[in-house]
Amino acid sequence: MVYRPTARVLTVLELLQAHGRMTGAELARRLEVNIRTVRDYIETLSDLGIPVEAERGRYGAYKLRPGYKLPPLIFTEDEAQALTLSLLMARENGLAQTSSAFEGALVKIERVLPAPTRERIRAVEETVIFENSSAHVAPAIAAVTMLSLAVKGELSVHLRYRTSPLEVTERLFDPYGVVAHEGFWYTIGYCHLRQTQRLFRLDRIDKIAITNETFTRPPTFEALSAVQRALASVPRVWQVEVWLEATLEEAQRKSQLSKGHFTEESQGVLVRSEVADLPWMARLLVGMGLPFIIHQPPELREVVREYALTMIGYAERSKQGQAEV
Repeated sequence: MVYRPTARVLTVLELLQAHGRMTGAELARRLEVNIRTVRDYIETLSDLGIPVEAERGRYGAYKLRPGYKLPPLIFTEDEAQALTLSLLMARENGLAQTSSAFEGALVKIERVLPAPTRERIRAVEETVIFENSSAHVAPAIAAVTMLSLAVKGELSVHLRYRTSPLEVTERLFDPYGVVAHEGFWYTIGYCHLRQTQRLFRLDRIDKIAITNETFTRPPTFEALSAVQRALASVPRVWQVEVWLEATLEEAQRKSQLSKGHFTEESQGVLVRSEVADLPWMARLLVGMGLPFIIHQPPELREVVREYALTMIGYAERSKQGQAEV
């Protein structure tokens, strides 16, 4: 009897689903096996009732029968958790109201999740407040789920938190709630390091671990209103996101910002920063002499436009002055 590893058979199915049509040689190369072994895998798929059609001839290939509905996909726990969290956000954002498919997909996924993963998802569903789920900066899924579990179980957590690209602190924290608000995710609660209530952004949490230490959340505590009050008390800081048509080295050299602000992409560099002075950011962008696209905030576009008009006015005034001499 020929040994057919289940994982590789499923990989064949995933490859055919993703590419639609692949030759035996392509499959063999991707799986690092010989052509005969590929034929064995195809035969196993056929035995399982999955209709894989073989095109004969010099340019023959394998493909799934058109219109065939594949069996349920197999997700890792992290993948299932990410998908379920996305569906929850879609539901809270009103997208699920347009179709019952959202709720049906959510129910089916939760039904087959392992018990620990299902418990994490339910903690998110029961504790997170989606005041506005359109995230500008997405947090790590682990941070969302672990904080939700800690809120639900009233358990303290250890945080490694970045207050700035260069400053990282370790904290013991009692989370009272998790809120998605105006494009960002926050947790609010009692910080043992500062010995007062503090607000933290989830995308700045580098590491999190739930402890066995318990706490009691203040009675009638409302996480959303607490987050809104905390944000209102902070001096206005603009969340800036700008794409630069440049290499990473060039962007860092010309902007003189720290390395933590940059994300290298295939066609350029994405710069994220917090500034209190939009005119300063406008002068920085213009002074770099690089093509750029402002993603946010929209107010920065207007400031750059005004700065450009001012510079044009100066240029015209200089030209007039030269003409009079």
